Amino acid sequence: MRQEFSDGLSRCTPELPMIPAVLSTLTGSLLILAGLIGCIAPVLPGPPVAFVSLILVSLAGSWEIYPLWLIILLGVISLAAALFDSLLPVAASRLSGAGKAGVRGSIAGMIIGTIFFPPFGTIIGTFLGALAGELIWKRPESRPFKAAFGVFTGTMAAILIKLAVSGVIGFYFIKGTLALF
Repeated sequence: MRQEFSDGLSRCTPELPMIPAVLSTLTGSLLILAGLIGCIAPVLPGPPVAFVSLILVSLAGSWEIYPLWLIILLGVISLAAALFDSLLPVAASRLSGAGKAGVRGSIAGMIIGTIFFPPFGTIIGTFLGALAGELIWKRPESRPFKAAFGVFTGTMAAILIKLAVSGVIGFYFIKGTLALF
């Protein structure tokens, strides 16, 4: 059974077994945490991983916790954020005049920084890797600091977008989890 409340969400009545609600809450919490980590570390696609938590809460609530339009909208936004993660650093690097070496260096720097100096190694490694790539494979028209800053700016913009999307998903996860109980 479902009961509507003024916040637009519905709450399940006691007829819902509590085991799926508890399991979806625990698993969803881990997915939100992994999604937030994935926003900074290039290992996981943060927003799509966090989005799975909403699906779990919806399943536990018999698809009555969130309106369908909200689930679809957040799913599309999480996929768009993952796409921006790939495109934004490349576009910013092109605009700043970075070459392939700068982009590849930024990726290598991000991975090395993430492994050895988390979480700030990701940010610093991106800049230093792009700068190293541009300095090592100098082109005559190259401006390595400008190129490295462009790659860094694009990467940071992508991280901020992913964090914002994952934060919104986390908000709805908490709201939906409270509606389960």
